[in-house]
Amino acid sequence: MPQLRRLTTDRLRVFFSRLKDRLWVRPLGLSVLAVGGTFVARLADGTGLAKVLPRIQLDSVESLLTIMASSMLVIATFAVGAMVAAYASASVSATPRSIPLVISDDVTQNALSAFIGAFIFSIVSLISVQNEIFGHAGLFSIFSLTLLVFVIVIVTFVRWVDRIARLGRVVNTIEKVEEAATDALDRRRHAPTLGALAGPMNPTRDLGAPVFSPTVGYVQHIDLETLQSVAEDANCRVLVTALPGTFVSARRPLLRIEGCEAFDPEAFAVAFKICPNRAFDDDPRFALVALSEIADKALSPGTNDPGTAINVIGSMVRLFTLWVSPLEKDRVAEITYDRVFVPSLEIDDLFDDAFTALARDGAGFVEVAIRLQKAFRALAETDDQAMVAAANRHSRMALARSEQAMSLQDDIEAVRRAAAFSAV
Repeated sequence: MPQLRRLTTDRLRVFFSRLKDRLWVRPLGLSVLAVGGTFVARLADGTGLAKVLPRIQLDSVESLLTIMASSMLVIATFAVGAMVAAYASASVSATPRSIPLVISDDVTQNALSAFIGAFIFSIVSLISVQNEIFGHAGLFSIFSLTLLVFVIVIVTFVRWVDRIARLGRVVNTIEKVEEAATDALDRRRHAPTLGALAGPMNPTRDLGAPVFSPTVGYVQHIDLETLQSVAEDANCRVLVTALPGTFVSARRPLLRIEGCEAFDPEAFAVAFKICPNRAFDDDPRFALVALSEIADKALSPGTNDPGTAINVIGSMVRLFTLWVSPLEKDRVAEITYDRVFVPSLEIDDLFDDAFTALARDGAGFVEVAIRLQKAFRALAETDDQAMVAAANRHSRMALARSEQAMSLQDDIEAVRRAAAFSAV
């Protein structure tokens, strides 16, 4: 019998975070609201408002609703077409990994929802008006709601036109990925072990009994509340070995159990959400990889856009500067799960995700190589010794790649002078 998933606050947080990114959620909500607004207007007939409200001609209300019904469907269809074009542009010019962030754009989702909701409202209201469901007060209420919907649609359309002109463009996509990386890194630096005790990154094989993944895929989320509860029931300790973003298979342990011999592996494995793809929420490294892919694609011979790679390098410097910036004491996570051990993110892994591909494919571009070395120099000037060591290591590797890729000695010397470490 499969183990039932516990309904925890952390699991609900992830569920609603995923739900708000679905394109159908907001249109459905506004459609229900539009239908409800029509029937709420009917309640005005049961009050004494008919004596004080001005009379509205039935023909004028029908004309307004007819215009809205015919135009909103066309605009909604146009909006969907523009959104699909923007998604295709983001996939081709940036990276397919950025598509979830482009889809979750609030302005675009609100625009599509407003257009569909206005269409549903006009259809339902038009049918109600033509069947003489409303009295004088109800008719005035529908007329007022129609004018309000018109204003909302116009304002939404103006905002959406400005956004759709930039949606899917490389610069806009970089901003969205950087924003996602900022949120993920900021949460992780305030909770480096996710509220659990600090654990080893690579525990030895003899350290506890392994629990393997039931499926093949990427860990998207770990429900530590479930792990803590199950560990308390089994009176054991849990060593997490697969952080969000880790690719797991049937022989890759998710965690190791210490302190008890008899336990139900499925009760622990159910705390891990494993999917075919990675997600940005709990996986800061994935956002760095996505940014690196955008720069890498810009450096391909078919694109040949070193300026985009330079923009991404600037984003990387901002993100790593945030990583070592002072913590806000009121946001630092307390140790809540005292039976669970979770390893922290290693700065070397973050640097590998961010800069390895960039340094490899940008080695032959002197402007990119120099900007990359300046970035390493800026990061090497921080007070964090682990980041200083990582910046110097990647500076050496990037310089070595440039020395092999460049043929002009003056270009090589320019890169050497910009290097974060003493190259001469």
